[in-house]
Amino acid sequence: MGSLTTFGIVLLACSALCHAAPTTAPEVTSSNRASQYLSQFYTDIGMTNSSTRSITKSSLSESLEAMQAFFGLEVTGILDNETVEVMKAPRCGVSDISRYGHFPGRPKWTKRLITYRITQYTSDLSQRQVDATIAQAFQLYSDVIPLDFKQIYSGTADIMILFKGGYHGDFYPFDGPNGVLAHANSPGQGQGGDTHFDDDETWTLTRRGVNLLLVAAHEFGHALGLDHSRDRRALMFPTYQYVNTNGYKLPDDDRRGVQALYGSRRPEPTAQPKPKPPPVPEPEPEEPTEDPDPPTNPRDEQCSRDLVFDAATSVRGDLYFFKSGYYWRKSTNFRGIRLTKVSSKWPQINQVDAAYEVPYKDLVHLFEGRQYWGIRAYTKSKMAGYPKPITNLGLPSSVNKVDAAVYVPSTGKTLMFVNKQYWSYDERRNQMDSGYPRNINWDFPGIGSKVDAAFENFGYLYFSNGPRQSEFYLPYKRVNRVLLNYGWLNCY
Repeated sequence: MGSLTTFGIVLLACSALCHAAPTTAPEVTSSNRASQYLSQFYTDIGMTNSSTRSITKSSLSESLEAMQAFFGLEVTGILDNETVEVMKAPRCGVSDISRYGHFPGRPKWTKRLITYRITQYTSDLSQRQVDATIAQAFQLYSDVIPLDFKQIYSGTADIMILFKGGYHGDFYPFDGPNGVLAHANSPGQGQGGDTHFDDDETWTLTRRGVNLLLVAAHEFGHALGLDHSRDRRALMFPTYQYVNTNGYKLPDDDRRGVQALYGSRRPEPTAQPKPKPPPVPEPEPEEPTEDPDPPTNPRDEQCSRDLVFDAATSVRGDLYFFKSGYYWRKSTNFRGIRLTKVSSKWPQINQVDAAYEVPYKDLVHLFEGRQYWGIRAYTKSKMAGYPKPITNLGLPSSVNKVDAAVYVPSTGKTLMFVNKQYWSYDERRNQMDSGYPRNINWDFPGIGSKVDAAFENFGYLYFSNGPRQSEFYLPYKRVNRVLLNYGWLNCY
């Protein structure tokens, strides 16, 4: 069994936009408590039970100095208030004594394909969200080292993953909310690499609660053989604070550490022929390029803090943002943001006022004025029988255009926004629900009284009102955070 490491969270100083979860720190009020802390994290004794660790008075000052130096505190060897505050913070449980950021003996995996299996999920997120986030955390490493990670759904994987609170089958039970968040074993046979997450925490994909991507990526660093780093900017620094995970890449210090174990990933040789794609369905044709000099090119607004979207939607995992007869496409299949003229992709459609996708129907609807089109999501080709009048959906004839629309997978409803009101359309019954329209601010507190564009992404709804965008969690009817539209277009 490899060495076990645990990861806790500390609430650090945040800007006004940082909504970190409140934490409850263990009380440190005496030198005895400090001695326990130093013996656990600043004595190089390997994997023994923390209750057996001890530190003599003669070494207390030396250990305090090591701890103060590690955290960038004033090195006094005295248990001052600032040092006590650092000791109070929940944190990772592995020792901070490490030579090169690797575990003693430099354990690592000796094969290129590492399998993992999630045996128990958290109820805080959907299974789809957890699978996608865990895969994303592993990809941070596979992007820079020659290892590949594959999820399996039965049998014993190299890395077994579960979410469970309290005692969960090993000798390191979790301690309830806001304490130790997770722990992982270093590489090795048997339970090597296994990773456990405390399900008493509130797991999220945002800055509220505990961000699963950041904690998972930290723990998988341990599962690959990384110890802690002294670089405060590193993912493997012992204490944790939320950072923006949109477009997150492995920090340089962590990349160098993991590449020191496994080497760098090199591009696949171009000389080897690639397997042919399946004949059906045919690959999507390349999107047309934008006009060389359109009268009003949205590219000029792409990174403007005042950018306002006309519409937005997901299409088979990609995000489409519409503006002035063009759309930006943000894809997981290519880097960068592509700008395309709407009419060059879908003739007869000049400008998109609203758009939404119903994944299980393989269907995207694009609205312009009083009519709308059906698009096959897989091929992105127009369907026969369109355009149709928006009154076919049950909207009154007084509606001249739809401002925004979004399909909510958890309810099976499509929300259509017009001025300060919205309608609810039942996609399974293909009819508008009774009791509508309703005022937007009755049911979506905090997003404003008007919606210009809306889309769903990883269980959250995003509502744009002018250049500002609200990330909304529907089950709690709560705004998690407020963003700016341009942040989705690789503008930072």
